[in-house]
Amino acid sequence: MNSAIPLVAHESLEKQIEAMERDGFVYFSNVLTPEEVAELRQLSVQLEPSAEALDIDLTLERDGHFQRCINAAFNRDPLFLKYLDKPGLIELAEAVHGADCHIVSMHTWAVGPGRPAQHLHTDWLPASMPEELWADPRLQMPIYITTAHFYLDDMTEEIGPTKLVPGSHRSGRSNEKHETNWNGIEEQSFLGKAGDCIFFRSEIWHRGAANISNQIRHTFMVHYSHRMITQKFPPYLYFQYNPDVLAAASPRQLRLLGGHNPGPYD
Repeated sequence: MNSAIPLVAHESLEKQIEAMERDGFVYFSNVLTPEEVAELRQLSVQLEPSAEALDIDLTLERDGHFQRCINAAFNRDPLFLKYLDKPGLIELAEAVHGADCHIVSMHTWAVGPGRPAQHLHTDWLPASMPEELWADPRLQMPIYITTAHFYLDDMTEEIGPTKLVPGSHRSGRSNEKHETNWNGIEEQSFLGKAGDCIFFRSEIWHRGAANISNQIRHTFMVHYSHRMITQKFPPYLYFQYNPDVLAAASPRQLRLLGGHNPGPYD
């Protein structure tokens, strides 16, 4: 039986940080306006995938379902800049990663009917450790990478929601493929509305459910990290910033794109 994540918004930054430590994620309501939702939905399907940028471009006819993912989406259009430092979200990113944090990636996703379910997984496990160490109050594991996952459709079980296992980052490990719960806590579905966001750390067990509806699911993701964590902009050695994007960016947005002050190892 499916259960849903309680949609509890933590208003203060202090409570949000506590939730990141305890639950591994924070829920934000109505982060995007209806106009922004419409803008991102349109961009997610109208941008042409680039093989050089390692974009995903699956078609119903060739692959059995439609799926499109645009990597480093910020570089395609200055319209994406305002989503780098969304008020309310950017304060949490800077609190957990430092005032000199940056993004490691930005993706648009459009997933059609027939896309199969994912297995539970972690995006990245910086360090594995015995579970009992996580329970030791003397240890506080840094939050190295986070994802701001924006939803551009009202989420239902049919359209294929994100499923999370709350608190599973405290397991100190990635899950085995057969596991569907941690410490008796089963996976829970995010059934928020278009314009909502969940902000989660890379170690939490999560997955995308199958899209068994008759509509495309649109999502948008911004991934944040410490300055010392490398940025992931394909095609890597040959990546070049779009000068129109740089010209339109604010000082904070330029820093989030990688425009740092000199520091150690520079």
